[in-house]
Amino acid sequence: MAYFLTGGTGFLGRNLISKLVQRSGTIYVLCRNDQAQEKLAEFITESQIQADRIVPVTGDLTQPRLGLSESSLADLRGNIRHFFHLAAIYDLNASAEIQEAVNVQGTQNALDAAEDLDAGCFHHISSIAAAGLYQGHFREDMFEEAENLDHPYFSTKHLSEKTVRDQCMVPYRIYRPGMVIGHSKTGVADRVDGPYYLFKMIQRIRSVLPAWVPTIGLEGGSLNIVPVDFVVNALDHIAHQPDLDGRCFHLTDPKPYRSGEVLNIFAEAGHAPRMALRLDARLFGLIPNQVKGAILSLPTIRQITDVTLKDLGIPSEVLKFFTYPTEFDCRETQMALKGSGIECPRLPTYAPAIWDYWERHLDPAISGDRSLSARVSDKIILITGASSGIGQATAFKLAENGAEMILVARDEEKLAATKQAVEERGGIAHTYQCDLAVIEQVEQLVEQVLADHGRVDILINNAGRSIRRSIANSIDRFHDFERTMQLNYFGSLKLTLGLLPAMEAQGGGHVINISSIGVLTNAPRFSAYVASKAALDAFTRCAASEYSDLNVHFTTINMPLVATPMIAPTKIYQSVPTLTPDEAADMLATAIIDKPKRIATNLGIFGAVVHALFPKLAEIVMNSSFRMFPDSKESDQGKEQKTEKASSAELMAFSALLKGIHL
Repeated sequence: MAYFLTGGTGFLGRNLISKLVQRSGTIYVLCRNDQAQEKLAEFITESQIQADRIVPVTGDLTQPRLGLSESSLADLRGNIRHFFHLAAIYDLNASAEIQEAVNVQGTQNALDAAEDLDAGCFHHISSIAAAGLYQGHFREDMFEEAENLDHPYFSTKHLSEKTVRDQCMVPYRIYRPGMVIGHSKTGVADRVDGPYYLFKMIQRIRSVLPAWVPTIGLEGGSLNIVPVDFVVNALDHIAHQPDLDGRCFHLTDPKPYRSGEVLNIFAEAGHAPRMALRLDARLFGLIPNQVKGAILSLPTIRQITDVTLKDLGIPSEVLKFFTYPTEFDCRETQMALKGSGIECPRLPTYAPAIWDYWERHLDPAISGDRSLSARVSDKIILITGASSGIGQATAFKLAENGAEMILVARDEEKLAATKQAVEERGGIAHTYQCDLAVIEQVEQLVEQVLADHGRVDILINNAGRSIRRSIANSIDRFHDFERTMQLNYFGSLKLTLGLLPAMEAQGGGHVINISSIGVLTNAPRFSAYVASKAALDAFTRCAASEYSDLNVHFTTINMPLVATPMIAPTKIYQSVPTLTPDEAADMLATAIIDKPKRIATNLGIFGAVVHALFPKLAEIVMNSSFRMFPDSKESDQGKEQKTEKASSAELMAFSALLKGIHL
């Protein structure tokens, strides 16, 4: 007895092969190219399957008779007892043409090949999607009753099954699995679709709310979810039972959970808050379609929906499954499985395994190449203030990941030294001398950079000036505010404005602004510095809203105190906990990889919350720090306090408590 499989290298196909090898007989697997054969060979090795049990056969699903050669047809003719057709497009976003070619024409080609091979039985693995969006109970003997087949996925799955029913010249059996997810024991899966699309939302909720907090959500239709091991066990058993030809079997959960229940089950598995109250989403059906269409067509609503779904990785087509209207009868399957011990496990019993595997292996936040080197590959990164401190440390980190950078600073000698160090670390550096406080020089910089390189993919506005001085000691020093604003705000603003049109034209970009924790904590003695950074923060928030749909991202980093040359003149900082430039560079690396709206320390976020909820308390704490620490020494003013108002031990304790805040 021999088997022939299409789609044998896919997720369901590999699991079925693992089951079939427990029986006698050779398994022939259709492979389109060398890559597919290599994938099959890797699976055989990893599964420790005897090599001669599985034989690859070169062919193509989209070609007549699967593109099998005459010699292959001659060798296999009369030897294939079971022909399993699993190959199909499962992507809801695939084009109608591709789905038609694979799902419908591919099935016809498989049927022709099975007839030519004189196969004993053609096993067509269809899907519950063949029922479309049927309203009500769909039995295994129902087919023509399918409804709402407008979507290409539904229609092609229905038509491929119709092709088998109308055109198959050998005995056949049809199987309609539910939404197939990972293995019930190990959770192993190889792709994210179906209920997995909801996991990122659950994870996001978990990150902001403790598990014991009850939430309010929606309830929808039944989601018929089945683990892959149940599907292949049932498929293998039914395929080898006699007298079942010409029948259809629903490989589904006989007691499926509704969508709100599914969300709660996986929320519990992921230690996230559960929905204590669920509003039935079908109530929205009472709203006239014209009204819903008008609301959803509003540009703002459409943009919010698109951005939210994209952020969560949820295809818009998936939303219609939340209120899935069909329930699937599986009595024929249960009769065929009677006495076998094969039954669909209850979702709560294996949901933890599914969640755990997803979070460890399939979560988009960790899957794929999210390395810094991948993010900076083929990118041009402009860093201001690159000759020392945070800018230089960032340049070194990016150089170690092979980045190409444009380094900008005032001091040409230091720039040259940084360039040499960057190239020694494997990076590419182009240096430009510029005083960003001089707007004319910034204009020349933008013009020259675009002329030389054509674009800037990532802009890091790092150059800055800080002044630590009380307002009382700044009454006669208005120029302190002017020069701080000139560099920290106007210089960065002018550079950003100069590069934004090019970013928009090239289809995207990323602006990273180094702000300060002082903007969140309102640190005293830094009114000039914090005001300049707050202005940049406000501009960034506005710009992010305007460029959200143009693929231009903005990130603000509310940097805590960093041990750089900028703070060296303030001797008191020698005994205050600070970040190293390398640690600050790590924050910039995170910004490049994840493109978040904001990066801030827990202390900075806490400070902002305290200022928002308990402003007077925050004011008292900040005033205490203001009175405890002296002003920096002034060169031409004599108004500063000469003695500290607290002991050294008190200073150390207070600074440790407010680690990272500019005191």
